[in-house]
Amino acid sequence: MKQPLIVIVGPTAVGKTTAGITLAQKFEGEIISGDSMQVYKGMNIGTAKVTENEKKEILHHLIDIRSPGEEFSAADFKKEAETAIEAIASKHKIPIIVGGTGMYIQSLLYGYSFGHSDEDPEYRKELEHTAQLRGGDYLHQILTQKDRRTAEAVHPNNVRRVIRALEIIHRTNAPVPTEEERKKQSPYNIIPVGLTMDRKVLYERINKRVDDMINSGLLEEVARLVEMGYENSRAMRAIGYKELIPVVKKEQSLQEAAEMLKMNSRRFAKRQLTWFRNKMPVEWFDMTVDREEKLHEIEDFVAGVLTTAEK
Repeated sequence: MKQPLIVIVGPTAVGKTTAGITLAQKFEGEIISGDSMQVYKGMNIGTAKVTENEKKEILHHLIDIRSPGEEFSAADFKKEAETAIEAIASKHKIPIIVGGTGMYIQSLLYGYSFGHSDEDPEYRKELEHTAQLRGGDYLHQILTQKDRRTAEAVHPNNVRRVIRALEIIHRTNAPVPTEEERKKQSPYNIIPVGLTMDRKVLYERINKRVDDMINSGLLEEVARLVEMGYENSRAMRAIGYKELIPVVKKEQSLQEAAEMLKMNSRRFAKRQLTWFRNKMPVEWFDMTVDREEKLHEIEDFVAGVLTTAEK
């Protein structure tokens, strides 16, 4: 019988953390963070990391396991998450993935292999040089010409992913395969829970979250990380950090940076929803109103799948 794995996905600020803790308490589970940034030590406020009290309630995995200067990829996540799932299952508990980093979660659920057969280092260097000279938008236009489907799923600012897609196309002489085309039979009995919300309400929650983060010391957190020498690290290019670096360097006002952070967070939430709706089979729950009632509905859904699996 396959290992049951509850997966809670959705946009930022929709309430995934609360839902995860609720299900962990109900079904004797432990939580694995599916967020690409919560792995970094010292990046707490900007990543909306679980509090110490929440960690005391339920054991959390894949949090604070890297320094901000270290790289952490989807392949790293897959390896670490598989280890955590085995450890949780050995205690006869249910692992629960909670997060919004779609590519990471997909890599775990469907056993993607991260081989080197479609890599071309020389071509990659050429593309990186082109990006420096002409910008990410130019490379994204090339990707659109070669593979419109993939281009629509990758933001032009994500130059690393644009380059990776072009590298695959160059190496294989074919469009980048979709998840369905690459998907293998999952080794897990996936119980997919998606949280959504009325866009206006979600955006209001995002704006308030940004205000709360700043009031809780986000600027000081960013300043501390800059002082520690992490300003140019990949981790600091994350939303919540890149917007405030100019404030730390006295190149922009906090008010301007806060508005930029709100806008980027809203856009990110929209991209997250698009990703999960297009890439994963998910049972969606609208959390706009009656959140407690919705949490009970989610509990019933999970219980139903678990009961069916045991028969």
